[in-house]
Amino acid sequence: MSISAADVKKLRDMTGAGMMDCKKALAEANGDFDAAVEFLRKKGQKVSEARADREANQGTVVTLISDDQKKAVALALACETDFVARNEDFIADATKFAQLAFDEEVSDIDTFKALKIDGREVSEHLKDMVGKIGEKIDIPSISLIKTDGAVVSYIHPGNQLAVLAEFAGEVDAEIGKDVAMQIAAMSPIAVTKEEVDASILDKELEIAKEQLINEGKPVEIAEKAAHGKIRRFYEERVLLEQKFVKDGSVSVRDYLNNNNAPVAVSFSRIQLGA
Repeated sequence: MSISAADVKKLRDMTGAGMMDCKKALAEANGDFDAAVEFLRKKGQKVSEARADREANQGTVVTLISDDQKKAVALALACETDFVARNEDFIADATKFAQLAFDEEVSDIDTFKALKIDGREVSEHLKDMVGKIGEKIDIPSISLIKTDGAVVSYIHPGNQLAVLAEFAGEVDAEIGKDVAMQIAAMSPIAVTKEEVDASILDKELEIAKEQLINEGKPVEIAEKAAHGKIRRFYEERVLLEQKFVKDGSVSVRDYLNNNNAPVAVSFSRIQLGA
């Protein structure tokens, strides 16, 4: 059957798909718009599968925080190119997904993708985006923090990196932001030394000992000296032990104590392309 330019434009306006794709879909569906939309969705699924091995390391990270700072969500929506990441519709979709995660208090990605927006699962919306945009689109990270203390959020310029920092009590906005920026910049693996996984410590001790032995130190001395290197490891990788980025003469713990601020108790750091 003959497909009019007006029908092609109508389908394009409905779906955002390319003109030739819309024309083909209408032809395959004998002019039935619902069937044509379904055809395009199925095509989007094929595109998604074809792009499964592509790198989606661009995108945007969105954070939402309650007025009382008791609950916060950070969500990353990934794509392949910076051009798409800056698109207003893409950012709006990321914000919509983050709002759903916030409202439903979900951080497990598989569970989240099964939730519905406008009657359809998030996974279906992602497939639609793939078909419309022509890039691999995914949600690689969702973080949720609920607390009796306070949560501070920080998004690094460029919207590729976000931090949620939890404190034991109400915290001054500037101090909270300083700590969140510290987490963004220094990428700690834990808040306290006690939280560092024992397997990581064992590995670091073994590496330090081998380094010292290779430098000619006797085994007994190397084993003792390795613990000194572990102290430096804590200063580099544990938040409260790290040197404060704005004042290297004090640790983050000292900075909080000196300002009578509540201690940081947890954090979440999401970075695209990392």
